[in-house]
Amino acid sequence: MAEDNKIHRKTKEGKGFKHLVRIGDTDLDGSKYIIEALRKIKGINMSFSNALCKITDIDSNKKAGELSDEEIKKIDDAVKNPIKYNLPRWLYNRRKDYKTGSDMHIIKGKLDFVKDEDIQRMKKIKSYKGLRHQWGLTVRGQRTRSNFRKSKAKGSGFKRKK
Repeated sequence: MAEDNKIHRKTKEGKGFKHLVRIGDTDLDGSKYIIEALRKIKGINMSFSNALCKITDIDSNKKAGELSDEEIKKIDDAVKNPIKYNLPRWLYNRRKDYKTGSDMHIIKGKLDFVKDEDIQRMKKIKSYKGLRHQWGLTVRGQRTRSNFRKSKAKGSGFKRKK
């Protein structure tokens, strides 16, 4: 029974099947559908990956390993330059950037860098959110009376005897 399953998988995958596909400087699993595999890239959600598939004319129910090299290059270019493919602006994760004022979509490590930069700017100008970040409290209006005990009590409490 196990041998039948292996044979079936080999015929399904074929010769041109790739187990790892590199898109957006990330290795994606070739056995997953392309719409799901794109979500493994940090900064890409379901609606953005769906829009990428539609804009590049690639079937979203196709496995990532079955894509041709041209299709992979096309998706990679669309991930890196979504403005070039006229994706709707509301899909971008960085609209009206603080420094440039332009709309852009950021992925991977640059996303973490930009987020940290924003938090540092808020702390520097001493905005409400910046102060909450500085004090280690919740930023988005959550209750702190009955929740978040661990993060709230970092600096306070009792001192241990030496």
